[in-house]
Amino acid sequence: MKQAMTPEEIKEKKPYLDWSLSEDEYNYISEKLLGRLPNYTETGLFSAMWSEHCSYKKSKPVLRLFPNKNARVLQGPGEGAGVVDIDDGQAVVFKAESHNHPTTVEPYQGAATGIGGILRDIFSMGARPVASLDSLHFGELDNNTTRMKVTGTVRGIGDYGNCMGIPTVAGETTFDPCYQGNVLCNAMSVGLMDQKDIQKGKAAGIGNAVMYVGAKTGRDGIHGATFASADFSDENATQRSAVQVGDPFMEKLLLEACLEVITKHPDWLVGIQDMGAAGIVSSSAEMASEGKSGMELDLDLVPQRETGMSAYEIMLSESQERMLLCVNKGHEEDVKKIFDDYDLDAVTIGRITAGHQYVLHHDGQVVCDIPVASLTDDVLEEASEEKKPARITKAEGQPAWRPQITNAEEALRRLLQQSTVADKQCLYQQYDSQVRTCTVVGPGSDAGVIRVRGTKKGLAMTTDGNGRFVYLSPKVGGKIALVEAACNIVAAGAEPLAITDCLNYGDPNDPEIFWELHQSVQGMADACRALDTPVISGNVSLYNENNGHAIHPTPMVGMVGLIKDIDRVVPSFAQHAGDHVYLIGKTADDFAGSELQKMVQGDISGALNDVDLDRIHDNLRHLLSEMQAGHVASAHDLSEGGLGVALSETLFKTDLGMDLDLRDLTAAQLFSETPGRLVVTVPEEQVAVFEKSLGDNAKHIGTVTNTHWLEAHLADAEVNQNVTELQRLWEEALPCQLKSKD
Repeated sequence: MKQAMTPEEIKEKKPYLDWSLSEDEYNYISEKLLGRLPNYTETGLFSAMWSEHCSYKKSKPVLRLFPNKNARVLQGPGEGAGVVDIDDGQAVVFKAESHNHPTTVEPYQGAATGIGGILRDIFSMGARPVASLDSLHFGELDNNTTRMKVTGTVRGIGDYGNCMGIPTVAGETTFDPCYQGNVLCNAMSVGLMDQKDIQKGKAAGIGNAVMYVGAKTGRDGIHGATFASADFSDENATQRSAVQVGDPFMEKLLLEACLEVITKHPDWLVGIQDMGAAGIVSSSAEMASEGKSGMELDLDLVPQRETGMSAYEIMLSESQERMLLCVNKGHEEDVKKIFDDYDLDAVTIGRITAGHQYVLHHDGQVVCDIPVASLTDDVLEEASEEKKPARITKAEGQPAWRPQITNAEEALRRLLQQSTVADKQCLYQQYDSQVRTCTVVGPGSDAGVIRVRGTKKGLAMTTDGNGRFVYLSPKVGGKIALVEAACNIVAAGAEPLAITDCLNYGDPNDPEIFWELHQSVQGMADACRALDTPVISGNVSLYNENNGHAIHPTPMVGMVGLIKDIDRVVPSFAQHAGDHVYLIGKTADDFAGSELQKMVQGDISGALNDVDLDRIHDNLRHLLSEMQAGHVASAHDLSEGGLGVALSETLFKTDLGMDLDLRDLTAAQLFSETPGRLVVTVPEEQVAVFEKSLGDNAKHIGTVTNTHWLEAHLADAEVNQNVTELQRLWEEALPCQLKSKD
């Protein structure tokens, strides 16, 4: 077997530079933290744990802008997932993670293991996963490469989630040239638990056991964390060694075994954590740090599926379906018996020690002896330069683009066929959205909704991100991401609770990209405070570039809301002829970054108008009150394509139509994307009380008809379209694009 370099050779040849560790960091570790040169294994551990993906050394100063507490938050950032009180001693647990580079390299396994990893974050907290969501962003569908990535990614998500028996109930899929060389695959999982069962990733108690449970360790995924912390290029476009391989059937067994220990034998368990990015080293070091303990591991005891693995490979492997448990001394055999029943490995590989040293043995030698804190707490935060991009300064000084729409009907038909707007059923129909029989609203609506068994409660959930807006005006775009999510949650009749996020950006060493990150997070934080939706968990994914071209800055917001009476869930489709149609919120000339601009001009440009967060929050609060009182028949938020697309979607898959008076809007404004707006329908008998509650913020625009025609009278145009024909165009667009040949 090839011998590892000596500490002196490492210092001279600097292999750590390829592992995302800088020379300054290496020198600081050797001179300040250790007082000696680290060996090969130790250097590898520092490289992984000090990578941006694990340490957030560049993004931590920005992340501190987020609020992470309110009256309902039980656990904020810092654990496997966030936890929120939903009353009655119950809690919802949720988190999102990115798996962008792996999905770009190997779409099927990259997406599948992204789902597997986020599910483990949920049940490591003691919660049973009850729903999955995704946020997918691809290049344009005009080439075979993108089409292959779309089909592989969707199949990976579907296969893993379906085998696990976890319904995929909501998500989003967008297409833009900026994602051509760097796909974004963000996965979100939501779990339910009793508050008394909350677990933490902690290892403490001298002599207590460190137990490895689950699948065996192989060489897949080695340096996955550092792979996600470097720019992407053609040179590593086939770096499959950094991509993990998943086994959902193994994960299902692991889930059940872990939950059995957590819920039935809590006195055996001190802490539990998923072996995610950086594998054994991240889970064990972080647990020891949380418990303010030392830890000693014997790597010869780690279950391995390949021969001749080095300590470096064992510690940095990101093989899937593995967990690390800290078990009270004397209960090791009890825990092993449970995992034996599920035909899973459960091996004591180490003990908690006095002091704070992290010691590893392999092949009869000590291959690592360093302070725990050196891996977890002593990471050097990196100051980043910031520079406002010239394109933004230029756009702010220019007049806003105003489209000239000469044929509103043709514009509507074309918009409904744009890949980002078109029906995604051909994608999400591959997901089992009904397994576990708790799904009330599945994919295709503003938010997915599941019932909380044994109660009258429900949970609404959504994922939202629009990189075009953030690219043009980062701070405003960050606010809009939150507003879009909140509108989706309220549209289902739910009270927004909190958010998780995936912050997807380019290389933070570029001052313009770091400025985008800083500004957009500030905008998100402002909206979180205004909407009282703190950030309880999340993920930062930087270095999303290909050959020096960055993606649009794309923060994804995953939001969960509480429905106190599941009978009050509000559908997104019109319900009855004779109901009255209202537009919530004012429409302005918001065309920068819109789907209409992209369609007409082939690109996006301009600056965004700011968002009145307080007014939007007030509108949503009053609307939700009316929904909870049973006064609203349907609600649908306005996003891509504006009012024209939203009205069409409200009628799709019904036999209804609308007759609308929109004479205060121009044909162009029919497709404006002013944020914070919704279309709602209200029964005749509820109109008076509804109008009294919403006041001027709800504009009556027409009625629901039984004609199945969309009729709208605008200031400068007429729309008179058969809904069946519009729905056909909307439904057929994406399947045709996916099947087309170059």
